[in-house]
Amino acid sequence: MPSLDDMVRRIGQPDPLEHDVLTGTSEDGTAADATCNNWTSNSSDDTAVLGHADRLGRAAGVNSWNEVHDSQGCDMPSLAATGGTGLFYCFATD
Repeated sequence: MPSLDDMVRRIGQPDPLEHDVLTGTSEDGTAADATCNNWTSNSSDDTAVLGHADRLGRAAGVNSWNEVHDSQGCDMPSLAATGGTGLFYCFATD
């Protein structure tokens, strides 16, 4: 869990790039193979499919909120290096 200091943005400092969200899905919404070992791994050896919460990235018209690229790993340093903070989108159906 991040500390309160980590969560508070300081005035005058640029926001870091933190638009990656863990989804583990393909663009069509089906399950992907890259899911940090079914969300049980915090290893730099595993990966997860990421989307962009702000839909910025590759080029106009091809930026997906649920599948843009894989993470560099499943540990926090790898997620931060990729452009995220471990934010997670989770959906379920009946």
